[in-house]
Amino acid sequence: MPRYCILSTGSDINLRAAEVGSLAGLDALLAGCTGSVPLLVVRIPDLERTAWRRGLRSARALERRAMLAFGIAARRVLRGEDRIAHDPGSDIFVAALVALTRAGNDLPAALDARSALARIAATLEHTTRLDVLTGWTTFVPGGAPIDASIEDALERGARERERYAFFSALGHELRTPLASIRGYLETLLDESIDPATRRRFLTVAYNESLRMSRLIDGMFEISLLDLHATFPNRSIASLDLALAAANDAVSAAAAARNVTLVIQRIAPISVAIDGDRLTLVLINLIDNAIKHGRLGGTVRVSVDLSDGRLAHVTIDDDGRGVAPAERAAIFALGERGSTTAHGSGIGLALVRLMLERVGGSVEVTGSPLGGARFAIRVPRREAAA
Repeated sequence: MPRYCILSTGSDINLRAAEVGSLAGLDALLAGCTGSVPLLVVRIPDLERTAWRRGLRSARALERRAMLAFGIAARRVLRGEDRIAHDPGSDIFVAALVALTRAGNDLPAALDARSALARIAATLEHTTRLDVLTGWTTFVPGGAPIDASIEDALERGARERERYAFFSALGHELRTPLASIRGYLETLLDESIDPATRRRFLTVAYNESLRMSRLIDGMFEISLLDLHATFPNRSIASLDLALAAANDAVSAAAAARNVTLVIQRIAPISVAIDGDRLTLVLINLIDNAIKHGRLGGTVRVSVDLSDGRLAHVTIDDDGRGVAPAERAAIFALGERGSTTAHGSGIGLALVRLMLERVGGSVEVTGSPLGGARFAIRVPRREAAA
């Protein structure tokens, strides 16, 4: 049986998409629907933050601007029978997709709801220059109240953003070994390469392909959807071998920026972390130092094994450094600090996550070279055992 809505003719709830009604009015309207209705929710956290920092008057002016932008977005995206609502003093904006599809026998599907929500959010962000949080759910008349449905939509949206961030992180981390493999293979196409160098390049490319395969298998274990899970750590890696692998992976990037890369040679030492993840941590931090250091500058990697429990590794560059106010934030997912270098804000978040999973840590301070110093601590295998 097709789902449909009986639209009330009450003056406070019979609203076109270009108009904004109250949540109570929208709730009353949806009571006349048969079946579930897609409910799109947009939240603008800056409204609450503005009220706290600059007072209610500024917050209300910002709210009026956001409400106008929401109405404009609705006119562009929604159909005339769809309904939108917002309560004064709230940072929540809601749209109910009650209009039937062009086929005329059903309400919009999940794909339509996601598409409409994305377009509304994009219009809002472009018009107001504010960050928005979004989510959608299906509202069932006679079920949970509309306030509960709004909370469910925002929670659902947060989970979808986490899943997107995780797969973005996976793709970001796979680009490094893939770029390394491509670089070595492109070099091998040069007929002037001597046999010894050719074999070494093939070996590096092969090892990178194996590491990429293991990363695909292992990244799901450290899913960003479960940041607080803890598992017994029985992994073991050789820090000296991980440093050598990282050097091979980033040498092309260092050469491209004419950066002198100095990595301290150490005796074999075992640490309590998976080898591929340790290599990934080192690649992220060294590559980060190369990108943010001076063109033609120096990146230095040092190891301190005087601590019987932890292996200390520092990566120093001679760039602009990281401002003290940003040093904690840059390890959050999506945060990049005040930099113009290319990046996604994912690598440092994964570095911290992987180290914390094994009882390690990472921090950033000023470097004796004048730029940033990233210091990591990894449990030694002997101490962990």
